[in-house]
Amino acid sequence: MNPRSPPADRPLNDIGPGRLILVVGPSGAGKDTLIGLAKVAFAENERVVFPRRVVTRAPSMSEDNEYLTSDAFRAACDLGEFAMHWEAHGNRYGLRRSIDQDIRIGHTVVINVSRTVIGAARAAYANVAVVAVTAPPDILAERLARRNRVTDGRISGRLYRGVDEIFFPDLIIANVGPVDQAARQLIDLVADGGRVRNGEGDLVDD
Repeated sequence: MNPRSPPADRPLNDIGPGRLILVVGPSGAGKDTLIGLAKVAFAENERVVFPRRVVTRAPSMSEDNEYLTSDAFRAACDLGEFAMHWEAHGNRYGLRRSIDQDIRIGHTVVINVSRTVIGAARAAYANVAVVAVTAPPDILAERLARRNRVTDGRISGRLYRGVDEIFFPDLIIANVGPVDQAARQLIDLVADGGRVRNGEGDLVDD
């Protein structure tokens, strides 16, 4: 899937009725941490799916991904094996087409993605919610330094990487306090179905 537009042979907003929850934000914001806590919260709920991303970087203690070499990833793209894919920090990322089947049978899919795929996802899927996870630059830099993952490139480049796309998130999580409080906001959005929370944390109809 081209991250900027849906495939020409795919009708707009045809994939539903389940939900696609896209978790976005800068490196170091804590997206995977919040998703991990949400995954624990919904461990007994088979209708909430947390798919593994396909990445051209080996898995680590903090990231459980499916690893493919760059050549294998390129071949998978050519074969149309990904529902969406993108590139960031010198690595390539993809989501298997199995998420489409999950959404078609009414499941909720929660995944950490690049902001560059939001427009295409909103065009292709019937029910998309975007969660933006944020933190001040000094906290991001501290977390990235602690992570010390050299395969993602220089910290300065990751902090100030520009993204051309303008998007309007359904929920903004400032991940600066107790992590369980930040995770609760994501968990509540997943559990609340079609309702989302505004900036004050109040429930509103989607």
